[in-house]
Amino acid sequence: MTPRDPISLAAWRRTVAETYAAIRQMAPSDPDRAWRTFRSARDTLFKTHPQTPLTPDQHARYVGLNYYPSDSAWRLTGRLNREIDRATLTLDFSTDGRFQFTRIAQVSFSVAGQPAYLSLYWIEGYGGGLFLPFTDATSGQETYGGGRYLFDTIKGADLGMTETNVVLDFKYAYNPSCAYDARWVCPLSPPENSLPFPVRAGEMLFQG
Repeated sequence: MTPRDPISLAAWRRTVAETYAAIRQMAPSDPDRAWRTFRSARDTLFKTHPQTPLTPDQHARYVGLNYYPSDSAWRLTGRLNREIDRATLTLDFSTDGRFQFTRIAQVSFSVAGQPAYLSLYWIEGYGGGLFLPFTDATSGQETYGGGRYLFDTIKGADLGMTETNVVLDFKYAYNPSCAYDARWVCPLSPPENSLPFPVRAGEMLFQG
C-alpha cells in the first residue's frame, strides 16, 4: 500500500538508517556517545519531521521520549540458531492489508545467569527485512503493552550481527508508532517473544 507521503517516509527511514550506522561504529568504543546520538536523533525526528507519530496535541507539548537510565549491562550478544521450525505469522490490518513475518532463527542469550530466548523474524514481501520484537515483565506497566522493537531493518533499525551472533543492546529498545497514537497500525510482539523478567532498559511508556 502506497503511503500518503512516500518521499517524506523515505527521508525518515534514511535518517534512521544513518543513525544506526553511526551507532554501530561508536557503541563498542564510546557507548555513551552512541546512546546520546540515538536519543538526540529520535527526539529531532519526533519534533521536526513530517512523519512524526505524535498527534498535533502531543507534538505541541513534546519535550522528549522517556527512557530508563543507560546501563551497559544490557548490551548482550545473542547466539543465532537457524536449525528451528520455521513458521509464518499473518496479521490482517484493516487499513494496511496483510502483514506476514516468518520465524527464521532463535536467539539465545542470558541475563544475570538466567537463560533466555527470542525468535528472529523475516518480514515477508518485496525486499523483506529482519524483525525482532519482544515483551517483558515491564510491558503494560512501565513500557508499552504491545512490546518494543530491537530490530526492524526495513526501517533501518539494525544493531549489528554476524553469521552466528547478533547484538542485543536493550538500551536501544524502542516503541512502535502505535504506542503514541492509535491511528498507527503496527505488528505487536508475538507471545513466543515474551521474556519472563523485566527489561529495564530502552524506551519507557510515552508520557504524552
